[in-house]
Amino acid sequence: MELQFLGATGTVTGSRYLLSDDKHRLLVDCGMYQGVKTLRRRNWAEFPVDPHTIDAVVLTHAHIDHSGYLPALIKNGFKGTIYCTKGTHELCKVLLPDAGFLQEEDAKYAFRKKFSKHAKPEPLFTEKDAWEALKHFQSLHYHETFEPVRGFHVTFSPAGHILGSSCVHVHHKAADKTIVFSGDVGRQNDIIMRPPEPIQKADVLVCESTYGDRLHSEVDPETELATIIKRTAGRGGIVLIPAFAVGRAQMLLYVIHKIMGEGRIPKLPVYLNSPMAIKATEIFCRHHKEHKLTAEQCGTIDENTKFVRKVEESIELDAARYPCVIISASGMASGGRVLHHLKTLLPNERNSVVFAGFQAPGTRGDALVNGAESVKIHGEYWPVKADVFNLDSLSAHGDYQEILEWLEQGNLRPLKVYVTHGELVASDLMRRRIFEKFEWDVEVPELFDEVKI
Repeated sequence: MELQFLGATGTVTGSRYLLSDDKHRLLVDCGMYQGVKTLRRRNWAEFPVDPHTIDAVVLTHAHIDHSGYLPALIKNGFKGTIYCTKGTHELCKVLLPDAGFLQEEDAKYAFRKKFSKHAKPEPLFTEKDAWEALKHFQSLHYHETFEPVRGFHVTFSPAGHILGSSCVHVHHKAADKTIVFSGDVGRQNDIIMRPPEPIQKADVLVCESTYGDRLHSEVDPETELATIIKRTAGRGGIVLIPAFAVGRAQMLLYVIHKIMGEGRIPKLPVYLNSPMAIKATEIFCRHHKEHKLTAEQCGTIDENTKFVRKVEESIELDAARYPCVIISASGMASGGRVLHHLKTLLPNERNSVVFAGFQAPGTRGDALVNGAESVKIHGEYWPVKADVFNLDSLSAHGDYQEILEWLEQGNLRPLKVYVTHGELVASDLMRRRIFEKFEWDVEVPELFDEVKI
């Protein structure tokens, strides 16, 4: 059996791993690249292996950097089945068509405003392509063993990152080897998600390292957010929170309504301006047995949030002149309705912009949290006068200490560990920390490296 790293090496996006033997090929994750232009351009390159030759795909979770290339893969010839958990399947029904729609809209907007270098900008894939991709999906329960291709036996275990997120366990019968892909590993004490389930056995482990070079702040995120909202509202400003539609949007809604109910912030209108996040919130509430929030707590979110569904309502919200909280996708300010809010709110010093998770290098979110005086949106530069915050304690990724703790909880004695899904420094520091703690054989692979299992 061989493993090839087709993405997520030296970067936190574009997760793609290819397992193969003499007869079959299994792709684990099929994500899009995000961040700097040199990475985004990889989305348009020919896929590293012929999609016709891939027998099946298994997903760790629904986030676009793990699932977002699927419509393009199918468009280019993949004809197999895509396997995932029940929660991931439901979320992909929302995320993939929305991603296609947004790409179409962005291409149209770029054409109208003439800020693309292409005469006629085209999307990587369309909403129709996404719906076609969803016909290939098959969902399963956690701990249910299945055989996506002959000789590869796969199970999912909870990873605690978002709804439906999993570690993928692949046992190759002929080689008698088990390889585990961590996916994105959640927090040990997340506000809304349960902790990741410990891994008991792996001959080879592929482990993420998003926060391999840092620890999350020990400041109470509820107190920090309450301070920002109260101060901003006190000067008549608006708090804009660019948030990932799945996971962080639901957590933020819960925290905001909780601190408002406790009287720690004034009673303000709270808007969720993202059709994708609205649908994800509905799915999150339906699956309340998979996370910490009760049906009653989910009901509080639903009753006290103003859901902005129509474009006309979003445009009206841009004209708001009263204190409020707006949560809008995307979490790295790379696209979607949040861009229009940023153009309106960034130039005014009364307002605050709050990021709540990892910001990939090259994204607007990364530029803003690192003190950019202006940012480019829709072909124009907009001054940054608003206060900008990054509450990394609200991240859905475990930091390096939490990942080490998670690894220690199981009975692991892997023959080899490959550290991926992190920036170069983060991955190398995670490699060193795993070796120093466990004395395992650890390596940081490079793009397109191929190893024997």
